[in-house]
Amino acid sequence: MNVLEEKEFIIFDVETTGLSPSFGDRIVEIAALKVKGLKPVERFHSLVNPGRPISLAAFEVNRISDQMVAKAPCIHDVLPSFLTFIGQTTLVGHNIRFDLGFLYHELEIAGLSLGHAVESLDTIQIARRILPDLRRYPLWLVADTLGIKENQKHRAMADVELTFEVFCRLLRMANEKNILEEFLV
Repeated sequence: MNVLEEKEFIIFDVETTGLSPSFGDRIVEIAALKVKGLKPVERFHSLVNPGRPISLAAFEVNRISDQMVAKAPCIHDVLPSFLTFIGQTTLVGHNIRFDLGFLYHELEIAGLSLGHAVESLDTIQIARRILPDLRRYPLWLVADTLGIKENQKHRAMADVELTFEVFCRLLRMANEKNILEEFLV
């Protein structure tokens, strides 16, 4: 049994009201996929009422409207379940700094914390190593380069599932090149 069959990961993504938590932007959707042996085993998803309007620019990307989140739970009601779901598992995302920045900001506002150091992997970093000739690394382009013919939807669960496919292919390629240990601790 190799490390890929043993390791558990949480692929996660958020959609937001804008691009910066420091300017008051908040999470409007959060999704995660628990993966064991590179197979999905459990899902987490919730729309979130951000308590503020969604910017037009954010709506144009994710198509999440104020009406869609009006009756959704607030983030402080969603986070405890999310924290239980992720446990101490390695978090994976495409440009994960963005998602983690929002997660940490929301945890701070809610008076919560992860309670442990987070181990994370960014599919952009893996893609840069495996696909060095790309000039840019947006999720849709990395997916397309890997032969995944699925459009990026900019909705949290759809992006989690696309990131999962990208992640699996990149890890398999890293394994074939004998550089997998660079990414897995």
